[in-house]
Amino acid sequence: MSDAYGQLLDATIQHLENLKSRSVRHVTVAPETLLALSKPTVAAKSAPSPTRPAEKAAAAPEVNTASIPETTAGVSDSPVKKSAGLKIAAYTALSERARGCVKCPHLASSRKHVVFGTGSIDAQLMFVGEAPGADEDEQGEPFVGKAGQLLTKIIQATGLSRADVYIANILKCRPDTPGQAAGNRKPTPEEMQTCIPYLHEQIDLIQPKVIVALGATAVEGLLGKTVGITKLRGNWQTYRDTPLMPTYHPAYLLRNQSLSEKRRVWEDMLAVMEKLEMPVSDKQRHFFIKA
Repeated sequence: MSDAYGQLLDATIQHLENLKSRSVRHVTVAPETLLALSKPTVAAKSAPSPTRPAEKAAAAPEVNTASIPETTAGVSDSPVKKSAGLKIAAYTALSERARGCVKCPHLASSRKHVVFGTGSIDAQLMFVGEAPGADEDEQGEPFVGKAGQLLTKIIQATGLSRADVYIANILKCRPDTPGQAAGNRKPTPEEMQTCIPYLHEQIDLIQPKVIVALGATAVEGLLGKTVGITKLRGNWQTYRDTPLMPTYHPAYLLRNQSLSEKRRVWEDMLAVMEKLEMPVSDKQRHFFIKA
């Protein structure tokens, strides 16, 4: 067995052991992936052929991989590079499965785009919302409407950017609103139960250090708790050994723009920053506090 193949095998075993420790019992692998894994790794004698830009773009949709080094097949590849390649491949396969999902025929027939997720697949911080709205369905990206613009400002206030975190929803399709020209509706329990496995797999792949659940529906989907968000927000919860902070959905802050409510959400974010051991300035500590 070649060194490269051994490194790849070790990285795979390590990844599976990690999933097992997070209570994951089933892993879906595409047939073409199994076929590729069955072939031995051969060191290339000549320089690898350059990848065309279109092929690179299709390799990892909606993923920030700027910090991940490119890899080529060869005995000099490190386990870190191999593991990164496996992670990208697994994420891409999961994304493709979600985009082709028709388990909820009424949602599949009414959607314009499957809104899978966006951000860094190595993010330490992950935000989970309820479901795509009209703007998200139109653009195929979560949190791009008015609530999403506010979420972006909240993220930036911590010193991070959208590219540094990962953003997803409980549902990947916009809940249909037959007979309505505008507006959104809450996902049904059946819709959430059908779609939530995609989110579980996203979290298992990304392995964030902290999750922020935006609103009661996100808490219900991740933790199975139907307690009001007012009682839960600001109190640490746990999702499969990962710290989870429930807080208000940005849409709530658009409806209630009082300084006190903004401060409550910001206090939740300060707790998240401290959990991640991020630096917190005096200016940040005093956001939304009256002089």
